[in-house]
Amino acid sequence: MRVFANPVGSGSLWFDNLTTAEGVPVAYDPQARAFVPMPPFCINRDIIGCNWIAPEQGAFCRSCAMTALAPDPSLPNAIPNWAQTEAAKRWVLDNLGRWHWFRPEDPGAPPVFHLLAEGKKPVPMGHIEGVVTISVAEVDPVLVTTRREALEEPYRTMIGHMRHEISHMLWWRLSLREDFLAAFREMFGDERQDYTAALQHHYQNGPPPDWKERYLTTYASAHPHEDWAETAAHLLHLTDIADSFAASDLSSPELPSHQWEPYAEPDADRLIYVAAALTVGVNHVNRSMGLPDLYPFVLSENARRKLAFVHDWLRRGAQGL
Repeated sequence: MRVFANPVGSGSLWFDNLTTAEGVPVAYDPQARAFVPMPPFCINRDIIGCNWIAPEQGAFCRSCAMTALAPDPSLPNAIPNWAQTEAAKRWVLDNLGRWHWFRPEDPGAPPVFHLLAEGKKPVPMGHIEGVVTISVAEVDPVLVTTRREALEEPYRTMIGHMRHEISHMLWWRLSLREDFLAAFREMFGDERQDYTAALQHHYQNGPPPDWKERYLTTYASAHPHEDWAETAAHLLHLTDIADSFAASDLSSPELPSHQWEPYAEPDADRLIYVAAALTVGVNHVNRSMGLPDLYPFVLSENARRKLAFVHDWLRRGAQGL
């Protein structure tokens, strides 16, 4: 994620800022990719702290307009959890906008979001024909830790959920192209195999013994759809790690140049190599504070090939190139 200029003074602004350091209200314009100091602000600004501009007074911003179902406010912590979930959604949508997804120049359908609070039963997260369902309870640190340990996942965050589920939606968009489907099946396998049966087999038997050589995660081994979603999410992780590193004006001999922009990098192998090298250093910094690794994954050669495949399609797919 970029670091942004202050439109009314000195200093920088971060993506989630609602005001400058001096207290001047500002909002993010996702089309201009810049902060502005004037309304119209999103109607959700006072409700959940949305900091994007709206097309007109009293309207939703581009991101909030994609939320068709919001959490039941009577459920515990629904509103603060929703606020954090929408913040993660805005971050991921802006990332994808760097490749023209879901912006005005994108001729395809944007995602529709059902953001639901959990009552007595968990909310099953997923994607069906353009609709992304997310449990806002997944921002709760206790719940996240419990589920991460129960599912033996080294990484589980709301931004991760957003990237994974939106990746399913991206596959749905791309699958309208015959050239994509043929290439996808050659790289990931035939997604027409029974999805429910594949997941049941995965949960009963676990991943294949050689999963580390073929997949990024154990869950990716369950079905070609999950392999795609996990791989696409990881490409977004790695690209944004590299972009945030460069935008923070940090230096590394791995960076191709001081002005390098990872989202503009056409060479997938270079992007993946640089991003993976940067994660080694950032993981080491996290350990200095007794924190888990920021990116606790190892990229096999097969995983790198899949990441490169996803990179190619996500960079050109929104505009049908």
